[in-house]
Amino acid sequence: MIEPTVPPRNFGPAPLVVTDRLFFEQPGARLDHDSAERILARTLGTAEDGELFLEYRESEHLALDDGRIRSASFDATLGFGLRAVAGETAFYAHAGELSEAALERAAATVAALPAEPGGHADAAPPPSNARLYSDANPLAGMAFEARARLLSELDAYARARDPVVRQVMASLAGEWQAVQIIRADGTRMADLRPLVRLNVAVVLEQGGRRESGSYGSGGRFGYQPLAEPAAWQAAVDEALRQARVNLESRPAPAGEMDVVLGPGWPGILLHEAIGHGLEGDFNRKKTSAFAGLLGQRIGAPGVTVIDDGTIPDRRGSLTVDDEGTPSGRTVLIEDGILVGFLQDRLNARLMRMRPTGNGRRQSYAHAPMPRMTNTLMLSGKDTPEDMIRSVKSGLYAVNFGGGQVDITSGKFVFSASEAYRIEDGRVTAPVKGATLIGNGPDALTRVRMVGGDMALDPGIGTCGKNGQGVPVGVGQPTLKIAGLTVGGTAA
Repeated sequence: MIEPTVPPRNFGPAPLVVTDRLFFEQPGARLDHDSAERILARTLGTAEDGELFLEYRESEHLALDDGRIRSASFDATLGFGLRAVAGETAFYAHAGELSEAALERAAATVAALPAEPGGHADAAPPPSNARLYSDANPLAGMAFEARARLLSELDAYARARDPVVRQVMASLAGEWQAVQIIRADGTRMADLRPLVRLNVAVVLEQGGRRESGSYGSGGRFGYQPLAEPAAWQAAVDEALRQARVNLESRPAPAGEMDVVLGPGWPGILLHEAIGHGLEGDFNRKKTSAFAGLLGQRIGAPGVTVIDDGTIPDRRGSLTVDDEGTPSGRTVLIEDGILVGFLQDRLNARLMRMRPTGNGRRQSYAHAPMPRMTNTLMLSGKDTPEDMIRSVKSGLYAVNFGGGQVDITSGKFVFSASEAYRIEDGRVTAPVKGATLIGNGPDALTRVRMVGGDMALDPGIGTCGKNGQGVPVGVGQPTLKIAGLTVGGTAA
């Protein structure tokens, strides 16, 4: 995978200092810290859990199509979410303004939560001094003119590299999110989260045939790494390479066959088909295919899966989650044995487990729930060459597009955006239209070889769940899966 070199992280004042200035100390501020704590203590006094989540976010998006800037947008939002929890019940209220009057109205709503008989207030999350990414606002670090010029240079470079380019599309997106979480006992946690992404897509036409290729990269840093010529030129080259491969592709075969998955981004299949099924809410409600299987073998020996939100600068990483719990490295599957789930505070309490730092929300307008951060399968000892040589007739899937998964059954369907035939132990012709069809729990037991080349995705993932989208990361080594169903278009 091609990734930009990330410069040293830029740490300014402590996040609590910065967020206090944003939320309570601006000229004309209509909410002060003492009033917020007083309302919160009164409102959550009988609740088992809950918090006030304060958020300020700046976001922008700049898109180029065929040499022209087609759209440019900037948005700034400020608001809060107030949650009270008792047993399995949570009351949630939010507002797109930060004022004492708005917080009082929200408090009146969540105060209607009935107290749980015998319930007691949960302890606050432990403090964290971790700083996993830069505090700097990426939107303030690169002028609009410079970003527009970068996209124009990218367009010109792509056309100069290949005479059959017919269309170039590129975009830069960035955001800066400042959050502070306050609990009824006055405990406060804060985080400052940068996020940027570069996307490139090209369309080639040759011999009356049109095909496309795309590439993206990003992470929790500023624009500058993506603006380095070596980084964006490599992104264009990769998009062009994929498009050229697709121009040479032939219809994909269909049937049951051995499949070798490439490292890095193909971990999206692991994320969707396995990761969601290991989130605490689905297992507590017994709607996951993995419910009731803790401590049992669910995968082949050598399969170890973790969720790690502590990897510096990664798209899915978080210093603290959206409930204030420090992010962690959670082992989910160890050598094929199910050993853990991803937990927010509510589901962890009800399942008598510990929170894992996976309580996430899209924004202040959404209640938190268990979500993945960076979900990875760890390396094994096999080599990609040995995997290919071991396959008589099969598929080598290098990149994936969209897919669908049913959490309850574990059934999945994924389309491969770049794949090749494996014939007599050799990678041969590229194929188009291949889909992988299977069942997540069953696919884990069919893993026959695990490569020693674990790689992370380039920083492009967004995960959807219950209408909420959050940035995530994936990763895996090269894998050989036996007897997977492949849907194809070959006659």
